[in-house]
Amino acid sequence: MKIGIINYNMGNLANVKNAFETIGIKTIIENNPSNIPNYDKLILPGVGAFGDAILNLQTTGMKEALIEHIKKGKYILGICLGMQLLFEKSKEFGEHSGLELMQGEIIKFETKTLSIPHTGWNQCHFTSMGIQHPLVKNIQDKTYLYFVHSYHATSINPTNLVAQCFYGEKFPAIVAKENILGIQAHPEKSHQNGLKILSNFAAL
Repeated sequence: MKIGIINYNMGNLANVKNAFETIGIKTIIENNPSNIPNYDKLILPGVGAFGDAILNLQTTGMKEALIEHIKKGKYILGICLGMQLLFEKSKEFGEHSGLELMQGEIIKFETKTLSIPHTGWNQCHFTSMGIQHPLVKNIQDKTYLYFVHSYHATSINPTNLVAQCFYGEKFPAIVAKENILGIQAHPEKSHQNGLKILSNFAAL
C-alpha cells in the first residue's frame, strides 16, 4: 500500500505525515504529478484560500493527475481545504471552480454572533448512512473533532453526507462518494478519533 500526500504549497504537510507515522503507516509527500499513478491512495490536505489552491493544482498539472487517479477507482481523502476543493465551486473571494467531483459549493459562515474562523472542537453527528461508512468505523456518533475554517460546503447531495456539525448553522463535516472522501476537520489534530479516521482510510 502506497499513500501519497499531495504537496501543492497549501498546508502543513508534516503534521499529516507525522499523524500517519504515529499509527505506523508510511506516507510520501508528493509534488510531481507524473508520480501520481504510482500511488494506491492520496491525501489532499490544505490550508488557505480556495482560489490559490485550485490555481496551484491547475498550473502544476496536479489537477489532471488527481482526476485520473480517481477515475481508476483509487481512493482520495480531502482534508479541510482539500475537502472543499472536491466540490463544484467556491465563493471565497470571488467565485472559483473546484475539482467538480461532488455536488455542492463552498460558502462563508453567515453567523454574526460567533467567531470566524470556526476554531476548536465540535461534535459530529453521523447520518444513518454515514454511521455505517468504513471511514468512521469504530468511531462513536457525536464524537468531537478539531476544526479551523471560515467556509463550509452547502447544497450537497444528501447521499454524500456522512457526518455534520452545527456552528450557527449545520455544515458537512465528513462526506463520501464512492472512492472520493472528505473531512472538514483536521484528523491530524483530533487526537485518537482523528488517528482512527486516518487508519480507517488506509485500510480501505
